[in-house]
Amino acid sequence: MTKKATFTLHKELSIGEVDPRLYGSFLEHLGRAIYGGIYEPDHPTADEHGFRRDVIDLVQELGVPITRYPGGNFVSGYRWEDGVGEKNQRPRRLELAWRTIETNQFGLNEFVTWCRKVDTEPLMAINLGTAGVDEARQIVEYCNHSAGTFWSDLRRLHGWEKPHGIKYWCLGNEMDGPWQIGHKTAEEYGRLACEAAKAMKWVDPRVELVACGSSGRGMPTFPAWEATVLEHTYDHVDFISLHTYYGNQNGDTRNFLAKSLDMDDFIRSVIATCDYIKAKKRSKKVVQLSFDEWNVWFHSNEADRQIPAWSIAPPQGEDHYTMEDALVVGCMLITLLKHADRVKIACLAQLVNVIAPIMTIQGGAAWRQTIFYPFAQASRFGRGQALDLAMKSAFYEDREFGEVPVAEAVATWDEEAGAVSIFVVNRDIEEDLVLEGDIQNFAGYRVTDQFAYSNPDLKASNSASHPDRVLPRTIMTASVESGKLVVILPPASWNVIRLSR
Repeated sequence: MTKKATFTLHKELSIGEVDPRLYGSFLEHLGRAIYGGIYEPDHPTADEHGFRRDVIDLVQELGVPITRYPGGNFVSGYRWEDGVGEKNQRPRRLELAWRTIETNQFGLNEFVTWCRKVDTEPLMAINLGTAGVDEARQIVEYCNHSAGTFWSDLRRLHGWEKPHGIKYWCLGNEMDGPWQIGHKTAEEYGRLACEAAKAMKWVDPRVELVACGSSGRGMPTFPAWEATVLEHTYDHVDFISLHTYYGNQNGDTRNFLAKSLDMDDFIRSVIATCDYIKAKKRSKKVVQLSFDEWNVWFHSNEADRQIPAWSIAPPQGEDHYTMEDALVVGCMLITLLKHADRVKIACLAQLVNVIAPIMTIQGGAAWRQTIFYPFAQASRFGRGQALDLAMKSAFYEDREFGEVPVAEAVATWDEEAGAVSIFVVNRDIEEDLVLEGDIQNFAGYRVTDQFAYSNPDLKASNSASHPDRVLPRTIMTASVESGKLVVILPPASWNVIRLSR
């Protein structure tokens, strides 16, 4: 019997406005993300700043409106002052988070310049591991104050006369993790983050701040960590962070494709915790969510253990993604859109070479990994209002999640453009899925585009030698008749159906 899913497309089923920052990404001084990734002065395509133009083109194609930097675990031991000023005077440091040598040839000002090149906003993380309140206020003064003070004049001396005007800041990274340099208890971090936030906003009241949530849902302190941190910071921060990564270490594809259900529960739990503290404080303020690290990450784990310590920009975290991974990323994107009312920032971790949609060869080509395509399509088409589809789907049984819907789906409605985008993953790895939707509320809309992304080999991937092995294709199996949309979705596929007025 053919599997089936039904839905209702209705304007009244709005979840919330999709914030463009939902399609952000992340760059850390880890592996070849910076050196050999976005920055390679000797590359044939390098511009006057040493930025790879071929990578810039792919980042712009991906559509990334905000980029988190410089970490990640890296930031908890980072002295931002090491990465500004004359390059020949910048110190080399032991980088303890990833056990490499940091040359500091790329730093804060280079990052801001690169952001302007690719039309992305900086989401700057500060060090609250080995640093504190003084460093927090100083970096904001350096970046955002116009002139006439020590730190703002130092920026001008370094060649940046106008202030950078960085609006978004992360108050440290994963401070609940024992692996973190300067690891803290929730009380210790909450007090420090509160004082840092106050000082930063005294320097520049326009900044928006992200407090560290748990570094993963599986942390033994979750969600008590969030509650304690927000007890201290609620009046001074705008977001709390979430991080999660998934993998298929056991080779169980059906379970792997269901991992976004865990992500959904994670988001709901953090929302509930935020709103509990809101009620406890009798506050009218709503703290939003910044899901500023998310992706699939497991392929490179064993290879990373073989890398000798104290290398410079070694090939760390270089997952080579498959069709299967792209489907999970697609499900995670759909989950973020399902929570567009509260998740206002999200950062795919990371952007280039390190668990990334974009890969490069030193001195050679750059290419798109499989996960590039669902992200790029969501970023391009997933704008306007997110719509709940009231989906009723066939399901399969999973040992961890129980009943798993075969169809994972959400829609967006861009009223100004007169366009609807329906994003659907068919989780069934063997059979087509018949999708039927009531779209009477969108009378006069017709199917204008349909994209399907699938491959019979779920382990198929792209590479430098075969960059186009796994590509989405344009098809037209969708039809509209008497207010009903009917479309057949291939097995194990990411799908985008576009309707226009």
